Amino acid sequence: MEYRKVGRTGLKVSAFCLGTMTFGKQIDEQKSLQIVQRAIDGGVTFIDLADIYANGVTEEILSKAIKGKRDTLVLASKAGHLRRWGPKYGEQTIGGPLDLARPQSFPPANVGDHVGPNDTGLSRKHLLQAVEAILRRLGTDYLDIFYAHMPDYDTPLDETLRAMDDLVRQGKVRYLGCSNYRAFQVGKALWLSDKHNLARWDIVQPPFNLLTRDIEYELLPLCLEEGVGVAVFSPLAAGLLSGKYEQGKPPSAEHRFGLGARGFKYNEKYWTDLDRAAVERLKKIAADHGKSLGQFALAWVLNKPGITAIVCGTTSVEQLEQNLGAVGVRLSQEELDACDEVWHTLHPPRLFYGR
Repeated sequence: MEYRKVGRTGLKVSAFCLGTMTFGKQIDEQKSLQIVQRAIDGGVTFIDLADIYANGVTEEILSKAIKGKRDTLVLASKAGHLRRWGPKYGEQTIGGPLDLARPQSFPPANVGDHVGPNDTGLSRKHLLQAVEAILRRLGTDYLDIFYAHMPDYDTPLDETLRAMDDLVRQGKVRYLGCSNYRAFQVGKALWLSDKHNLARWDIVQPPFNLLTRDIEYELLPLCLEEGVGVAVFSPLAAGLLSGKYEQGKPPSAEHRFGLGARGFKYNEKYWTDLDRAAVERLKKIAADHGKSLGQFALAWVLNKPGITAIVCGTTSVEQLEQNLGAVGVRLSQEELDACDEVWHTLHPPRLFYGR
């Protein structure tokens, strides 16, 4: 296992971060506990959660896996994901601008009729309550990393940052970060933290893989410049880069693309003829290297400058062991160039402003 510093901080994490979104949903408690133990045995110290995962059940499962091991692990959780209000609270409006990057409102998660207007988002009220609930479910008195899960366009950013700073000062959180934020939003947050002497976001969690490289344009250079760690999710493009999907065949029920309408809706951005053709080209590059496409794809992410860790979920111990094999694999410049050529078929180079 490799261990990397989180941005400019002194915190070190395993380059492989165990994602837990499948726990209590796609896989049961027993299998989840087996996966966690195998990951720890393999040197994994970084575990990623969110209060929205199985509506808190994931954190309850993990609490059983970390007994006696808590202080050797780096636990990260998230709060602030958009949730659908219960019917008695009336019509819910989704705030924020709609633009080329966000052409439609994000669909709120349906996690029960009990959800009210203050049970979602990044307000001070909700964040403080959310962290208390996360700590209770995990059976611990602190989080190593706490992320704002997604932008809340109804709450001023300084309100969110001040609430997160209070959590650090109270000792309930060690480090702060954000997930699903754009570069300008991260830059603004860093400026506000500096201006008001607040604990800043020291790690971001965006999607990044061989088919989704947009963070290389703005977000990744910003993080490199400002010393912000980057733990990427979906490094296998929701499993498409595992190579297990076949051309012309629908996904099976146990795979991410086959998890009913919601599962497909979440991942359909990858389910295109262009992406599947790119996967076939990438398979050949991986085979020439002597690796499976999944291991090669994960290694490619870890070979990128500025990447702290890959957040990688799994549904079996066998799958976990295969993915762990990507850590430490080095790619040649020729292989990196070949991957760039595939990316340029998906997103032809454009003239950027400022050149």
